[in-house]
Amino acid sequence: MKEALYDFIGHYGYIALYLLLSAGIVGVPIPDETLMAFVGSLTAPGGPFEFVPTLMVIYAGTMTGMIVSYLIGHRVGKPFLYRYGKWFKLTPGRIERAEGWFHKYGLWTVFFGYFVPGVRHFTCYLSGVSGVKFYKYMLYAGTGALLWCTTFLTLGHFIGSNLDGLFELIHQYLGYSLIIIAVVAAVVIAIYFRFRKRRAV
Repeated sequence: MKEALYDFIGHYGYIALYLLLSAGIVGVPIPDETLMAFVGSLTAPGGPFEFVPTLMVIYAGTMTGMIVSYLIGHRVGKPFLYRYGKWFKLTPGRIERAEGWFHKYGLWTVFFGYFVPGVRHFTCYLSGVSGVKFYKYMLYAGTGALLWCTTFLTLGHFIGSNLDGLFELIHQYLGYSLIIIAVVAAVVIAIYFRFRKRRAV
């Protein structure tokens, strides 16, 4: 399948990148990180793609998929996802898993969900189902998407042929590491403000 995707990109260029990233976020089984990292390797000097235009295209594709998913979740709700989600790998078990993350971490799940396998495809739908304000959703989804796209495109750009082994390691651990960092930071901030409040009293 990867070879077919790479051939598609080689033939249609930036248009193919945009369409593939949009479809991947909606739920079509596309290896998003591998795809971005591969394209990143093609932005090295002498490659067929330029880094900044490529980043803009994959970011636009990612955000298109996130907006479409949010709107679907907002308009049709959870019953539709349970009934038809299996066609896009949105199984009930995965939906419940993502929903648990969403209830526990709120919109931070959208931000960090990009890096967690089996989560990012559902957080956008659940944001719409939960009635999250669109501007708040766009803030978290947009910043998370930019970090996600930049991370894997840059990895591909600098690592090139040694990408596959390192990518598997990053894909396995990066999402959880970022979540742990975010939780620790939130606890530290909460303790800091609570301490300040006590001192003020």
